[in-house]
Amino acid sequence: MMDYTSLLSPVVRDLKPSGIRKFFDLVDNMKDPEVISLGVGQPDFVTPWHIREAGIDSLTSGRTFYTSNAGIPELRREICAYLARRFGLNYSPEDETIVTVGASEAIDICVRALVSPGDEVIIPEPSFVCYEPIVRMARGTPVIVPTKAENEFRLTAAELRAALTERTRLLILPFPNNPTGAILRKEDLEALAAVLRDTRVMVLSDEIYGELTYDGGHVSIASLPGMAERTIVVNGFSKAYAMTGWRLGYACGPAPVIEQMNKIHQYAIMCAPITAQDAAIKALRDGDEDIRYMVSQYDARRRYLLDSLRKLGITCFEPLGAFYVFPSIKRFGLSSEAFCERLLTERKLAVIPGNAFGESGEGFVRISYAYSIDNIERALERLRLFVENWPCK
Repeated sequence: MMDYTSLLSPVVRDLKPSGIRKFFDLVDNMKDPEVISLGVGQPDFVTPWHIREAGIDSLTSGRTFYTSNAGIPELRREICAYLARRFGLNYSPEDETIVTVGASEAIDICVRALVSPGDEVIIPEPSFVCYEPIVRMARGTPVIVPTKAENEFRLTAAELRAALTERTRLLILPFPNNPTGAILRKEDLEALAAVLRDTRVMVLSDEIYGELTYDGGHVSIASLPGMAERTIVVNGFSKAYAMTGWRLGYACGPAPVIEQMNKIHQYAIMCAPITAQDAAIKALRDGDEDIRYMVSQYDARRRYLLDSLRKLGITCFEPLGAFYVFPSIKRFGLSSEAFCERLLTERKLAVIPGNAFGESGEGFVRISYAYSIDNIERALERLRLFVENWPCK
């Protein structure tokens, strides 16, 4: 009998399973068609037809080959034109841009290119589940900075300054934020930039939700004076263009860093799928109206959901980005997991425990509004019954 425990990498073996996946498995094991879920973090919209059609045309024309490692040159040019037009960022498509298999791959290869064993990486939490495990797999040391509801879950300059040490190599900046919906305004970013400018710390700015903001446009920290040279901007097509299944992302930043990221990408992935790349060219050229429509729908759902939660007496700060609300459930006297499990078993409504996104998420739950108003209305009726009959037996 093989002793696999002794064969497995201790770093990987000791990683905690995703808290999101743990709860989804609980929902799946119920095998109950009556369950309503507001848990999934992906658009309920189908990829717009003109983008799908570009993918179909790519296949029917026989474009089924490898591309250059960094991505189709035409796509890289469109990415740079888009970032310049929307966010005032200026990158070279030749050596400062790489196309990846989803934004997740871009995050992974960025961390691996920059982080050596023992280097510290600052991660504000609550935040998406991948950052800490990726840092650990790179043999780095995650430094968790809890953000607070009273600060609208923003990372402050004081919190950043307190977390910096001589070993800090990278700051992960995940705004607009999953799961909280928090954003950083320009003045917030300027304060963070002032802390960073005299250091050797790089920034990984995860801007996958950059188009999904509801109180003015998104600002990238890379657009501030002196910050482009120390920032890797990660983005993709999943959220803004409803292209989650196409698995396409990208990163832009200083050429020496992108060169090393591309090296990892060459050996691990080779290239992103050509069909998805061809479709993405169409998205960037002609997808602005699609984004405007989807954002208007998300905003209507956001305001309806937030108003309904407050009428139920559930405290929630106003999220101004992504498509999540992050209400407090502390008044119920239950842990986040216990609350979600009871809501699921007693009212057949699935939301995600806040502690799935880090310990600072305890006492909160993530509710996605990437669902139709009809679905949200039915879900809120179940939540109303749960709240009004509390404590349930």
